[in-house]
Amino acid sequence: MNRDQVTILALTAGWTLIVALLGAAVLWRFRRKSLRITIIVAGLVPMLGALAAVTQSVQAMFISAHDSLVVLWTLAFSGVLGLAMSVLLGHWISTGSRDVGRRLRHLGTSYEPVEGNANVPAELAAITDELEMTRLKLAASNDRERALEASRRELVAFMSHDLRTPLAGLRAVSEGLEDGVIDDVPGALRQMRTTVDRMTGLVDDLFELSRLSAAPPPRRRSAVSLRELAEDVVGESCEHARSEGVALSVATPSDDDRLAVHGDADELTRAVSNLVGNAIRHTERGGTVKVMVAREDDGRVRLAVTDGCGGIPDDDLERVFDIGWRGDEQRTPANGVAATSTGSSSGGGGGGGLGLAIARGVVESHDGEIAVTNIPGGCTFKIELPPVTTPS
Repeated sequence: MNRDQVTILALTAGWTLIVALLGAAVLWRFRRKSLRITIIVAGLVPMLGALAAVTQSVQAMFISAHDSLVVLWTLAFSGVLGLAMSVLLGHWISTGSRDVGRRLRHLGTSYEPVEGNANVPAELAAITDELEMTRLKLAASNDRERALEASRRELVAFMSHDLRTPLAGLRAVSEGLEDGVIDDVPGALRQMRTTVDRMTGLVDDLFELSRLSAAPPPRRRSAVSLRELAEDVVGESCEHARSEGVALSVATPSDDDRLAVHGDADELTRAVSNLVGNAIRHTERGGTVKVMVAREDDGRVRLAVTDGCGGIPDDDLERVFDIGWRGDEQRTPANGVAATSTGSSSGGGGGGGLGLAIARGVVESHDGEIAVTNIPGGCTFKIELPPVTTPS
């Protein structure tokens, strides 16, 4: 390497270092400014360093004025092009950054979609997609929270209504007994006992529903014969069916299959009792309620309760198991369910409209499924539960 080359190399390195230090100082000065300015500065510094180095090198090599002008103009046009590209890139990135910031500001305060710019780098586009997914999840969570709050308010409202009526009756009877205006004292006491039993059923249903909704710790589960359980429930409900003028029957397989499932016998008995009691109450006198237990082809155990309620409107089938609907629109919350719902599991009339909701909670806690379908003259409630996988 000769002396001229060393001189040119030294000039180039020196001016490049000087410009680099100045560029670093400018970047440090604008480190908290817009990303667009930072990108423009980062693009300009190398071009200015090249221009300074080439200018000094041209002067050191004693190139003609014409050739020097050509080189400088070439570098100038290249610098303008680089500046334009830096400005465009800075615009894309700053636009994407503002879009991300706008979406972040809306999270938790607004659940409506936020319009954004699609012409952003892939990394920022991925961030905006994740923020959009987060917004959708928050919106769904907010809808669930509002629905739960509305359901809670409605539950308190109609339970207060259902408790106020029997309490008023108890007050009237007790005042009559106190004033001595009731001659049939044993009958009044029986009426008070019946009212207290009905209120107890309402409170028990409310407690059971709250327990299922609170996700309690795992309870002791064992093998339960759904066949024997159905036969026991039908036996206990025979008197209720007879008083309502309804024929109640149970059909089980002719073999020795116990149709065992893994679960809590008390909870499953409550769920089946709710379905049977609901069917009896909504079947006209002279009608029939059938309980059938069988094993599906996939091994799952199915229990079906068929009644003669006259059927459920198709638009209401999906809402039957919601809290609070009791077949009377004037006594059902606005977001309640439809058609033949149930009351207290005690088997009496009226009730708080919680029986089918409790049945659904019990079945779902046992990893099962519950559904209702219309049939000619009535409907069928079906429960499907997984079988016992280990020997009982």
